[in-house]
Amino acid sequence: MSTRGFGIATASQERAWPPLAVVLAVCAPTAHALAASEAIVARAYPVKPIHFIVAAPPGGPADALTRMIAPKLTEIWNQPVVIDNRPGANGIIGTEMTARAAPDGYTIVMVAAGVAINPSLYRRVPYDPVRDFSPVTQAIALPNVLVVHPSLGVAGIAELVAAARAKPDTIAFGSAGKGTSGHLALELLQLVSTTRFVHLASKGGSQALSELLGAKVHALFSIGSSALPHVRAGRLSALAVTSPSRSRAAPELPTVAESGYPGFEACGWFGVLAPASTPSAIVAKLNAEIARILHSPEVEQRLLAQAADPVASEPAAFARHIARETRKWKQIIKQAGIKPD
Repeated sequence: MSTRGFGIATASQERAWPPLAVVLAVCAPTAHALAASEAIVARAYPVKPIHFIVAAPPGGPADALTRMIAPKLTEIWNQPVVIDNRPGANGIIGTEMTARAAPDGYTIVMVAAGVAINPSLYRRVPYDPVRDFSPVTQAIALPNVLVVHPSLGVAGIAELVAAARAKPDTIAFGSAGKGTSGHLALELLQLVSTTRFVHLASKGGSQALSELLGAKVHALFSIGSSALPHVRAGRLSALAVTSPSRSRAAPELPTVAESGYPGFEACGWFGVLAPASTPSAIVAKLNAEIARILHSPEVEQRLLAQAADPVASEPAAFARHIARETRKWKQIIKQAGIKPD
């Protein structure tokens, strides 16, 4: 009977196939040679200027963070690290530029949490946040602070939720705009508390904060560096932070999770990405130096003054974080009924 079609080898075929041990013996030196070649390239890296894209405008938190890191990398490596601000489309423009760059370690980008949110907010995003990048490090976490105007007269989240339930559609939440971390923190709070607030989006965080200070809205999830000075001056009241644990910048404030909603987390963050297929040895070298900079006493103090918590995660941990954030916000955006643009 013929053995064709049943996956059974004939004796002549068996003789023709090289033994598995021979195949492995041939392939192993190739793999070792590739690893050795990468290691040699990484030891020499960098041999020319590094293009550090910031997917945000000058003057914002992403830009400020990059300007803490880039000059120190220049000092360490004696190669220029050139900052290139490429704002627009909620960070998509600068992020796409990096996805399309050569994977050689000479183009990297500072991105915000929007890199994982955009695919659920926009119908056409020209990158996949998981597939198209080699994560270098999550640089910082930027917890939001839930602040309210003192005229609202609430001292905690429980009182805020109770007030909203007593007078539906009367308590207005501001935000820096659709899809920002403050807006999504609000949507998550509405889902977990089964309470509805009125959302009034502004054109940026500064405008949203100004509207809260002027009592045009009642509440806001704001980045700490903007909100806490007003809290300490008595112009606003802070109820909680959105990080999973208390922020080092304001340890006196409880988390939303502590305030009755376990598991609640809605942090902004910034991190560094390289194009997919960037050699792992170069990614590791970038990670090590950026982590060292972030944990230096000088930079750490500057970050804490900005209400940011240094993270400096390993590449694999950052990759997992991006994947989790992408899944999480996709689900919440869908549940909240936010339609993609």
